[in-house]
Amino acid sequence: MTIYASPKRLIEVDLPIKRVSEHARREKSIRHGHISTLHVWWARRPLAACRTVICAALWPDPADEHCPASFVETARSEMTAWARDHASLASPESFKRFVAIQKNPHRLSDPNELRVALLDFIADFANWDNSNVREYLETSRALTQAAHEALGGTPGTRPLVVDPFAGGGAIPLEALRVGADAFASDLNPVAVLLNKVVLEYIPKYGQRLADEVRKWGDWIKKEAEKELDPLYPKDCDGAVPIAYLWARLIRCEGPACGAEVPLMRSLWLAKKGEESVALQIVRDHQRKRVDFKILRGAKPGDVGDGTMRKAAPTCPLCGYTTPNESIRKQMVEQHGGSSSARLVAVVTTRLGGGGRTYRLPVPQDAEAIREASARYAGLLASQRDGLSAIPNEAIPHERVWKNNPIRVHLYGMARWGDLFAPRQAVVLECLTRLVCNLRADSDVSAAVRTCLALAVSRQADYGSALCSWHVGGEKMRNTFGRQALPMVWDFAEVNPLSGMTGGFSGAMEWVADVCERGTELVGSGHATLSDAADHPLPTDCASAFITDPPYYDAVPYAKLSNFFYAWLRRMLGHTQPELFTETLLDGERECVVDEARGQDKSYFERKMVAALNEGRRVLDLKGIGMIVFAHKSTAGWEAQLSAMLEAGWTITASWPIDTEMGSRLRAVGSAALASSIHLVCRSRESLQDSSGPSVGDWRDILSELPRRIHDWIPRLAHEGIVGADAIFACLGPALEIFSRFARVEKASGEQVSLREYLEHVWAAIAREALATIFAGADATGFEEDARLTAMWLWTLRTADANGAEGERAAEEADDEDTASKKASGGGFVLEYDAARKIAQGLGAHLEDLATLVEVAGQSARLLPVAERARALFGKDEGRVVASRKKREPQMDLFKVLQDAEDSQASFGDAKVKSVRNTVLDRVHQSMILFAAGRGEALTRFLVEDGAGRDERFWQLAQALSALYPSISDEKRWVDGVMARKKALAL
Repeated sequence: MTIYASPKRLIEVDLPIKRVSEHARREKSIRHGHISTLHVWWARRPLAACRTVICAALWPDPADEHCPASFVETARSEMTAWARDHASLASPESFKRFVAIQKNPHRLSDPNELRVALLDFIADFANWDNSNVREYLETSRALTQAAHEALGGTPGTRPLVVDPFAGGGAIPLEALRVGADAFASDLNPVAVLLNKVVLEYIPKYGQRLADEVRKWGDWIKKEAEKELDPLYPKDCDGAVPIAYLWARLIRCEGPACGAEVPLMRSLWLAKKGEESVALQIVRDHQRKRVDFKILRGAKPGDVGDGTMRKAAPTCPLCGYTTPNESIRKQMVEQHGGSSSARLVAVVTTRLGGGGRTYRLPVPQDAEAIREASARYAGLLASQRDGLSAIPNEAIPHERVWKNNPIRVHLYGMARWGDLFAPRQAVVLECLTRLVCNLRADSDVSAAVRTCLALAVSRQADYGSALCSWHVGGEKMRNTFGRQALPMVWDFAEVNPLSGMTGGFSGAMEWVADVCERGTELVGSGHATLSDAADHPLPTDCASAFITDPPYYDAVPYAKLSNFFYAWLRRMLGHTQPELFTETLLDGERECVVDEARGQDKSYFERKMVAALNEGRRVLDLKGIGMIVFAHKSTAGWEAQLSAMLEAGWTITASWPIDTEMGSRLRAVGSAALASSIHLVCRSRESLQDSSGPSVGDWRDILSELPRRIHDWIPRLAHEGIVGADAIFACLGPALEIFSRFARVEKASGEQVSLREYLEHVWAAIAREALATIFAGADATGFEEDARLTAMWLWTLRTADANGAEGERAAEEADDEDTASKKASGGGFVLEYDAARKIAQGLGAHLEDLATLVEVAGQSARLLPVAERARALFGKDEGRVVASRKKREPQMDLFKVLQDAEDSQASFGDAKVKSVRNTVLDRVHQSMILFAAGRGEALTRFLVEDGAGRDERFWQLAQALSALYPSISDEKRWVDGVMARKKALAL
């Protein structure tokens, strides 16, 4: 039995993860006043999740025998008052319980009832709508203060929550909200700037800051209009241009052609039913020129393809496709082509409404562009305060690797200023200069200038030549729709003075809204530039160490944030000099895997160990830690967990909270997590084991592991956590067993490594998940291919959606030859090591299943059923279908079956010959027959051949029906087969 130095916290006992996940998912669509609208930051945590885990980490469990009586008394009093006075604020899930408490307050004499009441309160408080409600704030702060003092905190002080990887500031912000003090640090100056606004300026100045931001933001807008109005002329009929659509240009290299080719993914301008609008190419062979006309009421059949496909443009005049290597060469000569692009269409609107209209460029557009180009040329040679007016800092020309998110330098964008078309750069220089010149009151000057600098930085996000036009929503898309800077061939330029999406007035208002909503914050917050591996705080000062560290190789923060840093440095170099000492952020000390810098897995582990050691140092012995992690690779998880154990942390609980959208790019077609796993931990020296040993017995741990996983998987399923989310969520309970010891030894005295233990963990998870998938059936009755297929599909269940982000990703995949690495034949992809571990846990080996699984590099692909057709019916008889250099088209079933008929059997008269004999093969054969419309053959296969008389056949078909993505062909086919069961009385 493990004895804690202080009572267990609520988060170490229970958490309402399903309800909190619902609030976290909903928060992704909330805009006004949300911290995410202050400025771009990558991999932000939902405030709902942060608020929940901070409350549950700071408040002790009233049912714990060591919980201080003073906290129990306060908690009982607060929950009684809540039920009496505020039950109407509760959610439907909590309302009945609080009404019952209202009728009988003595229910809370039961510590377990009191625990549930606190968890209900936390679940309701997670709702964004309640985050600034006075009653929730006052109650949560009273409980936080009571817990702090009951656990030994000095009366009158607040608990200190420390986050050394503060990023966008969600964790320290929520610490202030619930009544704690917060210390936020980060190695990235842009992150520190965001945290200064949230933790220091907003609590200090409140509504006054919001008012001053609006006041001086309006001043900047009016001054900018005086300079910039000639660059954005209104139409003769009074319509206001709100966006300009551009295409980069190349010269066709076809024989005797040399035409100027606009690079365009698509010709659509707006997709809105009968009012759709598109461009139509007009070919002028005599002048060797491509022109356009507007096609209103466009229908899909009327609109041709764009000129660009997979980074290879086809000339509309001669049909020649210029190779990608030549495209890059031409783009390099044009410094990316932002300055030499061609305006192809203008989007306008009328003030006061009337919708969008589309027109071709007119002479006044050309005149405005010429003037902007002239101004731009002058700015390129000018300086202010020793810095170029337009950022001329170099974009690192590093070699390309698989996770490199910045690819624009491959196309000649060598400097950060190259990412902006001339007029865009002129706008940003103007706004930057005005921020430097504003004269707010001295006591609030730094705060106002910082907030408006962030507004201009937001403008840069909507004002680069990497933005695009959303034809469905008829609005601007910003630069950072995802965590990357890919090449965009046809880009959109916003009119920053129009007041529409992407304009400066909107950017300023977003920032002011965040300031206004934060006026309810209390406590002391501090943000500083600091390396997490060398923390500035003294030892034993923190009540909680809660952080969301970098996710292995997921986001290279320094590389991406230089996009903003270059402009912010020009605005705030004098206001925040301590943050802008570097020319650019190099990321050399960043705790991420970066192959270009030689920062590999071992580097990540060393940096993370140092950071977590520092966290353990600053945390009081009675304090609690929590690490948030979400990564789809086993290598990433092993590195993070290894660092935690080596740094002396013991994991005491883990909770998955659904923090992502299934439609995001990384979720489509892969096992990307929808949940972030919150690993609760304590320093190992704060726990004493009653039996005394610091060395764990390997046999005891292996015997306890299956029981722990068996208890945890059903709980996760009940909370709606499945697939990859459930797999990684199980790592926490599994590590609770292993991490309580300084080392684990076998009977021989050999130390067990974390990697070896995790192999057993994966096996235990796979077996337990399989039992869940085949509930009511004996999973061991199926061959290894069926077990592996079922587990594989179960692992991918969180990636069953596609949406706006997936649509954008698909478009961007056409923008670069290297952007899309997905298997051309479809199928279901897992990281190879994850697939290998799953297979081993089920007693299978990938190399023995060559007609089912294709391994390529670091990925493994479960072949789509159609791709197995030849192996199951044809002459190949088990040869590796995936080994063919040119795969048969996935849906070309008729040809495959016809070949099979010619070679071995007639589906009209003879029985289907089964090449293999596993249950999965027979199910797949039946699906293929259904897909090919061979109804009679399918009936004979099920009845006469006896495939349908095997109960395992239908059990597996039922399981696969539940596991295949709802939009997949496989789902439709297997359901079609199952529909035959009743009709055939099987």
